[in-house]
Amino acid sequence: MAEVLVVADGTASGGVRKATLEALTLARRLGEPAAVVLGAPGTADALAGPLAEYGAVKIYAAESDEIAGHLVAPKAEVLARLVGEVSPAAVLLPSSQEGKEIAGRLAVKLDAGLLTDVSDIAADGTVTQVVFAGSTIVTAKANGLPVVTVRSNSVSPEPAPAAGERVSVDATVSDAAKGATVLERVAEQKGSRPELTEAGVVVSGGRGVASAENFALIEELADLLGGAVGASRAAVDSGFYPHQFQVGQTGKTVSPQLYLAIGISGAIQHRAGMQTSKTIVAINKDDEAPIFELADYGIVGDLFKVVPQAVEQIRKRQG
Repeated sequence: MAEVLVVADGTASGGVRKATLEALTLARRLGEPAAVVLGAPGTADALAGPLAEYGAVKIYAAESDEIAGHLVAPKAEVLARLVGEVSPAAVLLPSSQEGKEIAGRLAVKLDAGLLTDVSDIAADGTVTQVVFAGSTIVTAKANGLPVVTVRSNSVSPEPAPAAGERVSVDATVSDAAKGATVLERVAEQKGSRPELTEAGVVVSGGRGVASAENFALIEELADLLGGAVGASRAAVDSGFYPHQFQVGQTGKTVSPQLYLAIGISGAIQHRAGMQTSKTIVAINKDDEAPIFELADYGIVGDLFKVVPQAVEQIRKRQG
């Protein structure tokens, strides 16, 4: 059985991102999953446990200060060399900013087929993608080696304990790949909420929330549900919530199990970032709001009455 390389993405705290575990789960449909760790010395050891637990038969460790000290060019170069050595059936990466850039560079180096923001993969290599701002779902298949970036929350990660055999990889890089040096890394301060793109529940507020102060309602509901907070472009442009939490075509793409759209009209720009959510609940006082065309459940009403009632009922159920 041919190997399927999965490029591992770690968190700032030293863990494995959920998107990597999802990619390992999908990789089993195509062949034998093998994780690739590209980073500073010691990175592979920190990630080995979860990678093996979720199916990595091998863990290729490409570790050096040169890889960690520069942008993505060294990673793409080392990965391209590894692909040439092991001839995998496919290469999977998370659809993060870095994952997409590595994938693009890798595809150019190998003259391979590039498939981005994939939400599903069949055993024959056919993938499912959402395109044209979320208005169309297509299937596609690469000619030759597929280089695939996997959209977050496309599949539930499934443990499949494997050997996780560590294999050291030559991590030397050319001078041409060292053109951009990382001078400083600053870890973003985060609270107890899950990462927006990886959360199983997302509660988003729109222009209808009316003010930054009123977003406390959105945050309270999200915290009770153990979810992340999102915002529409209209809410962000109005200064109600930071841009880093914007969901939509010009923001982040999410696909949680549950998406609550509160005070959001449902413009195509927003729908492009959330319409693949498994269950969508909309709350809006306008019964003709486009969001109701997409919602599985809709509540026509004043969010300032509906949300507090929902919060009260959830608190009662939680005891």
